[in-house]
Amino acid sequence: MTYLPGLSQPAPPTTVVWNSAMTAYNFGPGHPMAPERMDLTARLAGSLGLFDLGHVTIAAPEVASDAELESVHSPEFVAAVHRVSEDPSTPDEARGLGTDDDPAFAGMHEAAARLAGGSLLAASAILDGTALHAVNFGGGLHHAARERASGFCIYNDSALAIQRLLDGGLPRVAYIDIDAHHGDGTQSIFWDDPRVLTISIHESGLTLFPGTGFANEIGGPAAEGTSVNVALPSGTGDAGWLRAFHAVVPQLIGAFDPAVIVSQHGCDSHRHDPLAHLQISVDGQREAATAIGNLAARHCDGRWIATGGGGYSVTDVVPRSWSHLIAIAAGRPVPLRTEVPEDWRAYVLAKFGRDAPRLMGDDVELWWRSWEVGFDPNDAVDRTVMATRKAVFPLHGLDPWFD
Repeated sequence: MTYLPGLSQPAPPTTVVWNSAMTAYNFGPGHPMAPERMDLTARLAGSLGLFDLGHVTIAAPEVASDAELESVHSPEFVAAVHRVSEDPSTPDEARGLGTDDDPAFAGMHEAAARLAGGSLLAASAILDGTALHAVNFGGGLHHAARERASGFCIYNDSALAIQRLLDGGLPRVAYIDIDAHHGDGTQSIFWDDPRVLTISIHESGLTLFPGTGFANEIGGPAAEGTSVNVALPSGTGDAGWLRAFHAVVPQLIGAFDPAVIVSQHGCDSHRHDPLAHLQISVDGQREAATAIGNLAARHCDGRWIATGGGGYSVTDVVPRSWSHLIAIAAGRPVPLRTEVPEDWRAYVLAKFGRDAPRLMGDDVELWWRSWEVGFDPNDAVDRTVMATRKAVFPLHGLDPWFD
């Protein structure tokens, strides 16, 4: 069946970045960052009728120029990507190019710069008013730093979008990262910029790459309190994850008063993901995306850019999670009990030889304790949350115990 969302609520003009050329970002067979993640997401969103909505524009990204990339990356790094892209037999491991995580491949620069161009396109659509919401599910490459590729990420498209928004005259931008891995690259790029609030909710670096993202990482001397990290224990499920989100994110967004939210929706927090150890459901990921959209509506006049990120359960999780993200951004959320369209399930069976999920959700009971009910010092999630609140809340005029 095809699910066609209802039309009872006003529809935000929404830009979705997509073109099959984006799948050229391909580290080769067997690499977790499979380009099929993007293709399957686009196919599922299309089968759900999301791309047929009159207020949704599908926009193909251009390859970002070197000058655009150098707004957050060094010219030396961009030049190195060009060199390795043109001759993959000469890696530059000092800059993270040609490693196991980021294998060199011909055309790497163009492929990575196209994904970066997608988030630049999204930022431009927000700035010129053609979109209130924009989604680049092929983006969210949050480990890339100014001088170095890392963790499957060559260019940091989210950072590029944030910088374009700032250069376009917006006074403050909030970045919310709910990937299982710490958003270290984005944090490092804006470490000293008080105009950018970066919030990352992730599995603790004690048990997961990149080994960073603890509560005491709060930003540089001129920007203290604008780097925020919630390092959750391995095995945290929906209840703890959503409790942590709601105990930290809304309060800081309210205090920071951003003009726009840029969010990263890596879905490797899912319990079936092969690379991380959180126990989140698609239902929980959808709930977090809804909450972020609501924060943009409340504090940013609706302005919101959402990107993808990690997520390595290619057929079972990523397409459903990111289709929900597109639907929420488009103001036409897909109910969790919606059946996954049969044409999409047939495609997955034919191409991958496996049965796809039958429902758009995981059929779980979502529940979490509000922070207002109190702090439990015997709960590892609560201790993590309190560490973050104590580290940064006072710097925003908030009380870590009660706000």
